Amino acid sequence: MLKVVLDTNVIVSATLIKNSLPDKILRAWQKGKFQLIVSPEIIEEIRRVLFSEKIKNRGWMTEKEIEEFLFLLERAALLSPGQFTLKVIKEDPGDDKFIIAAIEQKADYIVSGDKHLLNLKSYQEIKIVSPREFWEILQKK
Repeated sequence: MLKVVLDTNVIVSATLIKNSLPDKILRAWQKGKFQLIVSPEIIEEIRRVLFSEKIKNRGWMTEKEIEEFLFLLERAALLSPGQFTLKVIKEDPGDDKFIIAAIEQKADYIVSGDKHLLNLKSYQEIKIVSPREFWEILQKK
């Protein structure tokens, strides 16, 4: 089974627009189509963004649904400790947490809409793809 790290921007987009590509990807995980990898730092970033006023008021999830979703992430995803230091993305060092989680759990893919990550294309045999590219990969499985 594929092991995948989803960037925060993919997860947040899924909560903003029902039936969007990111939403379909998240639902594919919930249906067991791939293993999702998270770390405490990734979950904290998702929490911070989902509860920000800018996002909370635009999404379709209630606060209770957001809490349930975060609980699901913590329980159902593979938890990477995120304990080592890596400096790969000089333009946005905060993105390194996705690479760290992917390395620690031997991920196949990082899915992101972030150009800093996408420009790498891969890192240590981990492919870095857009949501569209990943959706096409999932459709072939």
